[in-house]
Amino acid sequence: MQHNLPTTKQLRYFVALAEERHFGHAAAKCFVSQSAFSSAIKELESVLGTQLVDRTNRQVTITPAGHAVAERAADCLRALEQLVQSVSEPKEPLTGVLRLGVIPTIAPFLLPEVLPRLRRAYPQLQLYLNEAQTADLHSKLMEGDIDVALLALPFELPNTESLSLFRDRFLLAYREGTKRLDPNNYRLSSLDAGDVMLMEDGHCLRDHALDACKLRGTEKLNRFSASSLLSLVEMVDADMAVSFLPEMAARSALLKNTRVRLRPLGERNYRTIGLAWHKGSARKEEYRLLGQFIGNICGQK
Repeated sequence: MQHNLPTTKQLRYFVALAEERHFGHAAAKCFVSQSAFSSAIKELESVLGTQLVDRTNRQVTITPAGHAVAERAADCLRALEQLVQSVSEPKEPLTGVLRLGVIPTIAPFLLPEVLPRLRRAYPQLQLYLNEAQTADLHSKLMEGDIDVALLALPFELPNTESLSLFRDRFLLAYREGTKRLDPNNYRLSSLDAGDVMLMEDGHCLRDHALDACKLRGTEKLNRFSASSLLSLVEMVDADMAVSFLPEMAARSALLKNTRVRLRPLGERNYRTIGLAWHKGSARKEEYRLLGQFIGNICGQK
């Protein structure tokens, strides 16, 4: 038995409505009038035989069935885009538009080194950057708002493929002359309770530092935390605590005009920098090429 099927236009409009939660905003995003937009949504509900939107109040509420439809619709639209890309005429790699997401604990340290070389090597590449935390970047990947993400691994990223690029070691950070530890004979056990300060919850750098530096479950952690690497460095510079910074940050101007000093830890104290993209993407070979380019700049395979 053959059923009437929704059109790509209807699916695209409904995905926009689920994102915006406002008919006027969603219609503007799709470049159509609100009346035409509303008609398309009603037609979609008629085709599917279910209510997708609760219109009983001023605020748009997506029904449980609507949430399921929006998720599947986004997958369908993405699959159609990949289909078109897969049969398009071959083009040179790393040309055209590429939307790159980057986490805040990588962007200011790696991009100034990578971007100028990337522009010289691939002058036809139109790169758009989006800085956000890892969970947000994953959502943007799933929704098609970005193409590929530069982030720190490991991190749970369902429905993605990833490529490890290089290791970014953690370094012990302390104020010069501190009495909290002996930099030449560092032992976690020698620190007092609350001596270690990290980034606040929600930052993957916190979780990576906890694992890499063996800090989980220890009373050494300070009950206060920092919202950015800059504020973390300021707290260490004030000798409020010691911390652990990624090596790429140490090579930046972050520590300039401070008395913060760094000391290497063991070989196992690191986070892995990698790229992630939507599973099955037709451009995965391009992303691998981009990853190889970044890895070579950082002196690692």
